[in-house]
Amino acid sequence: MLMFPALVLPLMGRYDMDLSHVLALSFWMYLLFGVTALPWGMVSDRIGARPLLLLFYTGAGLCGLAAGFFIDSPGAFSLCLAGVGIFSGIYHPAGLGLISRGISKMSMALGYNGMAGNAGLAAAPILAGIINHFYGMQTAFIFLGCLNLTGTVIMLFLPVIEPERNEKTESQGSMRLMLSFAILCICMMLGGVAYRSVTVILPAYLELGNPALLDWISRLPWMPASRNVAATALSSSVFMVGMFGQFLGGVAAERFEPRRGYLVFHVLALPMALAMAYTTDVSLLLITMGYMLFLLGMQPIENTLVAKLTPDKVRDSAYGTKFILTFGVGAFAVYLVGWVKEAWSLPAVFVTLAIVSLATVLSILLLIRVTRKISI
Repeated sequence: MLMFPALVLPLMGRYDMDLSHVLALSFWMYLLFGVTALPWGMVSDRIGARPLLLLFYTGAGLCGLAAGFFIDSPGAFSLCLAGVGIFSGIYHPAGLGLISRGISKMSMALGYNGMAGNAGLAAAPILAGIINHFYGMQTAFIFLGCLNLTGTVIMLFLPVIEPERNEKTESQGSMRLMLSFAILCICMMLGGVAYRSVTVILPAYLELGNPALLDWISRLPWMPASRNVAATALSSSVFMVGMFGQFLGGVAAERFEPRRGYLVFHVLALPMALAMAYTTDVSLLLITMGYMLFLLGMQPIENTLVAKLTPDKVRDSAYGTKFILTFGVGAFAVYLVGWVKEAWSLPAVFVTLAIVSLATVLSILLLIRVTRKISI
């Protein structure tokens, strides 16, 4: 899913479309990735995570292959991306539910899981850029499909033991827990808008906002002489920093009170989102790294809060609800980015993200107040 943003500018040339129209091709992928999370979570609560994870890799792999073969048709290509989104929606509710119930040091485990995910986020842009440079965009998406099908083979031989679920009702007050989770959902929805906005625009923004830096990188002897490849390399470096953020988030949630850690990470991200609108070249790269450190680093803390504020028997459904909000509602960030860019400018997108961050901070403060009598 992160290979698509890295290929936005080449796709603009291939289809002779402007930025907002090319971004719209990914709308259904991102929307269905989010809105299918709750139904997949409910199924996972019934039948377990393993069969669904096997379906995830197989379905997403076949749709990735199809995207490569139908890349010359924008409509068919968009439909194939939508299929990738549908099957990818399985991972978070099934995978995170499995981790949250099956490992004693849950927050650290969620942090390691996030680091592995960030390794994928970091690899996707540079792989997409290099494969596109040498072999073309069609090969990039065929490679994506094959990578997912490799996951199918691994799942067939991986011994996964499903932990037993606690069917008892939580005792801390069901109404207060429901209210607390509802407020957390607002926080997660706003975080999803920020996450999807920055990931969908980042490779293109780094390519347009780093002219001097990209010229220098593209002249390196081991780097293909392409600004797009150089920009995707910068995107990958940003997500590598996000891996360290995931580790920090896991440590913070394990050692400190997760609600306050959640607040601190979002407070630190806010000024960096604003600064990204007014900087270029090395300054822009460093500030972007700082922003992603905290934006991605808060995820293990957030996932810990989901586990703490929901009963075990509906844990997968709770994660499904989270990802409907973060990735389903967050999918509209594709249109938000296009609209803000057309109405004002590309840097104005990051001013908008700063406003979203402020709303998130205020929501977390409300969450802390409402849950002050709940032990987490």
